[in-house]
Amino acid sequence: MQLVEDIEIRLLFESDIPAAMKLKEAAGWNQTEDDWRRLITLEPAGCFAAIKNHELVGTTTTTTYKDQLAWVGMVLVDPQNRRQGIATRLMETALDYLRGKVATVKLDATAQGKPVYERFGFEEESLVERWVGVTEASSIDRHGATMNHDERRELLDLDRTAFDSDRSSLIQSLMDDATVAPVVKRSADGKLSAYALARRGTKAHYIGPVVATDPADVESLLDEMSGQMGGGRVYIDFNCECGTGTSVLSARGFVKERDLIRMSTGAAKRKTSSFVVAIAGPEIG
Repeated sequence: MQLVEDIEIRLLFESDIPAAMKLKEAAGWNQTEDDWRRLITLEPAGCFAAIKNHELVGTTTTTTYKDQLAWVGMVLVDPQNRRQGIATRLMETALDYLRGKVATVKLDATAQGKPVYERFGFEEESLVERWVGVTEASSIDRHGATMNHDERRELLDLDRTAFDSDRSSLIQSLMDDATVAPVVKRSADGKLSAYALARRGTKAHYIGPVVATDPADVESLLDEMSGQMGGGRVYIDFNCECGTGTSVLSARGFVKERDLIRMSTGAAKRKTSSFVVAIAGPEIG
């Protein structure tokens, strides 16, 4: 076994993305090169690489939402180099970077990763369920497919309220890279009350985030979003704390694939709001 001291931890750069994609493929995850690029762009000083013999063998990323919250993601280690303390070194580096920057740090863990994060003081907060389905093209009439400046501002305000943190830079990036137009709903008084985004993945399209202040809007959000996507495999990471039951997914042919464990550490212990129906992604919250 090679000693952990032989591992160099440095910043992750855009030039590392092809090698990072290989780690991601080995884990069977869904992220694209654009997803990696977004993470590095949002937090260039907070994404880290583990290097062994001049090769990338591990990664982790952080994303900060002002001084309120940070997310840790993309904790990956090459299968041939596991059990060498690489994930521990990466997490130590990420948490050192975040120390003093934010009040709370969260992540979405697999069952296998949970014990690693517990050693760093993370505690289980809630469950996120990954559901997978296949959408078919439909003839839904999309009204207002493009968003002007004021509508974007409304959407960002709603997300800030629902997520209890300002992640405007992330959401704007997701909107700019979306494969289809955002779907939005308004309440009787005209206020924007729900939205859904979608983007491309390497294994499946990804619907999320989905935010709704009224659970009655969720079905139409999903149907309109699915109707834009032209068919294909789709992932939705469902927040089990939301005000909508999973029957809204099973009724549309989705099946549960696996659990993710939302974990947190730090001062604030508030759970993700019930307005968040589907998360933005395990690597970004």
